[in-house]
This record gives sequence, C-alpha cells and structure tokens, in this order.
Amino acid sequence: MLVETEPVARLQGVTKKMGSKTLVGDLTLDIPSGQIFGFLGPNGAGKTTTIRMMVGLISISRGDILICGRSIKDHFEEAVAHIGAIVENPEMYKYLTGYQNLRQYARMVQGVNKQRIDEVVELVGLGQRIHDKVKTYSLGMRQRLGVAQALLHRPKLLILDEPTNGLDPQGIRELRDYLRRLCLEEGTTVFVSSHLLSEMELMCDSVAIIQNGRLVDVKQLKAVGNMDVPIGETLFEVDNAEVALERIGRGALKNGGVVVEASRAEIAELNAIMVKSGVKVYSIKSLARSLEDQFLEITGGEGIE
Repeated sequence: MLVETEPVARLQGVTKKMGSKTLVGDLTLDIPSGQIFGFLGPNGAGKTTTIRMMVGLISISRGDILICGRSIKDHFEEAVAHIGAIVENPEMYKYLTGYQNLRQYARMVQGVNKQRIDEVVELVGLGQRIHDKVKTYSLGMRQRLGVAQALLHRPKLLILDEPTNGLDPQGIRELRDYLRRLCLEEGTTVFVSSHLLSEMELMCDSVAIIQNGRLVDVKQLKAVGNMDVPIGETLFEVDNAEVALERIGRGALKNGGVVVEASRAEIAELNAIMVKSGVKVYSIKSLARSLEDQFLEITGGEGIE
C-alpha cells in the first residue's frame, strides 16, 4: 500500500491551559496517513489531554487541530466525521450481544448498513462470538468490539488512548495484528498512546515523544514504503572506510568503519556495492538501540504512564 503524503491530522501550536497551569504547550505535530503512529510521554506529559482536544472532549486554549484539512475549532462536525476513537475504556451495553451493540451505534451514524457491520466484525476477528452477550466477553474481546464500533463509519483516523491497558500478552498481540490489518486493508491511520514501550516498538511505524506538554522528538521506527522493516544504524567493518563511504555515498566514519542508517534490504544492497567496489567487508553489526533506551535518554529517565 502506498503511503499518502498529506498528513491525516495536523496539530498547529496546540496549547491547553487550566488556570495558570499549561498542560500542553505549543504542540505542533503532523500525523502521517496510512501509519500506526505512537504517542509516548512520562506521567503527566499531556498525552490524554492532547487526545481529548483532538476528539473535541475539551476545548483548545490556543492553536488548532486539522483533521483531513478541517478545523476542530471552526468546522467541528466535519472534522470529527473523519475520526473514530476510544478514549480510556470502550463503553458497551453488557446485557446486549456484541452485534446488538454495533447495530445500536449504527443507528446514530449515516451510511452504516448490515454489510458494513459484518465487515468490521470480520476485520477484528469476532465472528465466532459476536452474537454472545458482552458480559461474557474478555477484556481483549471488549477492546476489539470497541475498535469495531469506532470503525463502522470508515474513519480516516482511529485514535486509541492506552488500548492495551489490562490486556494479557495474547490480547496485546491480537490487537497489534488487527491494527496492522486496518492500515493495510482499510487504509486507516491509527494514532495510539501506550505505556508499553516494547509493544509500541513492535506496533508503530513512527512515534512522537512529549514531555511536560511539549514535543521533544519524533522517531521513525520502520522504513518508509515498507513499514514492516525496521530501520536503524548499522556498522560495516571494512578494510578501507574512506573508500567505502565514497562508494556508497552516505553514512559516516566511526570506529574504523562506516555507520549507515538503513533498513534490512538496504544493508544487503550496500554490502553488495562495497564488495563490487573492491572493499573487503569483515563484519556487519546492528547498532540499533531499543525504543525504551531512546525514550529514557530523551526524557532523562522519567517514568511513563
């Protein structure tokens, strides 16, 4: 699937104040289309406050948020029509079946028919249990039903606030797989916050890190155009680093070798270029640090939510 170049959402100098306290300050961030985009930050960093502004649950003190080019402040209904969201826990009628819950929600949204309900049920893997009452569902199943409900109107942007809370490892993996399917099959952009850094590293294509309500960094975790391939620094130990650097036309000299930021496929291509140029390659080592290491370095070791 080709990734669209126009961001699905743009946060432009977004600020939220409560009295004299600034919860979010001058936050500017583009959320690329067709990705799973993570949102990380220490306790009280402003993640949930930002999400609440994005879906219109609280007002924006200054700045604006554009969803598919429409302003949350000036064209609220048009903007939120492109959003599906679960903020905190999905709310369901537990005495109804999963299917009855989806039908109830569908009555409030134009253009959602039985075929679309069946599509989202299949997409989140609830086909075998959709006619059981929600009170019999596990937490993971209720999360999946919540995602199905949020997807009924085919939103361009799905916003999930801490969706893995309370899930066991199997439930987390299932959710990760379903979100990837959304990107590939529906073209949905997923904006997700979570406190599980290792899972975010597996789940997300890119992540934004905020601290004290301000953006401090955006990290690309997967290679553009092939989002299932991690990208990171690789050290090529060679006999002539200067020649190798000249031949491949990128990277930097380090530790007697050449360090290049590359995907798995690119590593093989760069190795072939060096060998063809007569450069002896003694070893290829990954220097990639985990997202947790990078997060702790950026935030000074502060805890996360």
